[in-house]
Amino acid sequence: MKIVALGGQNGKDLRIPLLPQDAARLIELGADLAVEAGIGQSIGVADDKYKEAGASVSSDRSELLKSADVVLRLNKPPQEELSQMKQGCIHISYLDPFNETELVKGMQSAGVSAISMEMIPRTTLAQKMDALSSQANLAGYMAVILAAERMDRILPMMMTPSGTIPPAKVFVIGAGVAGLQAIATAKRLGARVEAFDTRPVVAEQVESLGARFVKVDLGETGQTKDGYARELTSEQLEKQRQMMAKHAAGADVVITTAQLFGRPAPRILTREMVEAMKPGSIVIDMAVDSGGNVEGSEPDKEVNINGVRVIGAGNLPGQVAADASLMYSSNLFNLLEHFWDSETKALVLNLEDEIMDGCLVVHDGEIRNETIKSLVDGKES
Repeated sequence: MKIVALGGQNGKDLRIPLLPQDAARLIELGADLAVEAGIGQSIGVADDKYKEAGASVSSDRSELLKSADVVLRLNKPPQEELSQMKQGCIHISYLDPFNETELVKGMQSAGVSAISMEMIPRTTLAQKMDALSSQANLAGYMAVILAAERMDRILPMMMTPSGTIPPAKVFVIGAGVAGLQAIATAKRLGARVEAFDTRPVVAEQVESLGARFVKVDLGETGQTKDGYARELTSEQLEKQRQMMAKHAAGADVVITTAQLFGRPAPRILTREMVEAMKPGSIVIDMAVDSGGNVEGSEPDKEVNINGVRVIGAGNLPGQVAADASLMYSSNLFNLLEHFWDSETKALVLNLEDEIMDGCLVVHDGEIRNETIKSLVDGKES
């Protein structure tokens, strides 16, 4: 089975899908591996490292696509490349399938099997393949580092002969993977940290990191079977906003992480709430790419709202591309290894496996996820 790893075509995202150490491990499994020339250039990994691992290197992307049984990449493929893949090819990458319905339809028409890395189930068995979580960890870390760099004061308490500098107050909204890492990083840097999540079950995790969990009675909330927060009612959102306004007004840094998988991010901070914050404070909107938690935030821009710096932080993992690539490459290898048949030396799409059932979006000319299928049908009608 021939596996092909392709570099990115987005100059803004420096992450890569496969590192030489995982290339060597794939070859040990018995794969015939080829990588696109320059695949590791963005993070300083030379083509020779892949050759040393046993992979071939080619600059002919079209030929690589035509010969591939499995294609590995970071982000979604361009539509025009779908026709270059042979029928039955397995394409593995981030796909954003709930929004990229035309791409999903194109893969269906081309006879390409599509595995979406966003759709890996959040189960114990799938943890080592869970790219969303691995990248969210880095995003949470980078959100705090970005806030610290943009602030006009320091995070930790400091006692000096000139007096005592109190610790900065950081308020993290959302205690998923990214939020918990933001909490941990802010605490390590000496900040006083508060956090809120609609799921009371995460309070213990927040407090174990040394932060204060802000409680508010929203009635019935909870989480989905995959560990995501459930969408709130309009009444619950209003009660939440009133609490948010109070805690945001006293914070030096607010980091919002709330996202709903496959749906627009909930609006958490209104412009009025931001305007009520202290001048010089920082808001990091980590959900800006999916609609934003903060009114007025813009992707990859810093907006000044009444003296408050609102930063729309898109692709935070890409700012630490070497480590993000290390984690994503490992996620891909673990996925391939889990479904690898050592006798036939091939990737087997076991549809009875809950992991494969969750992430295999298109197979044998069919869209397998009913929600995505209905979205595609809606586009067609």
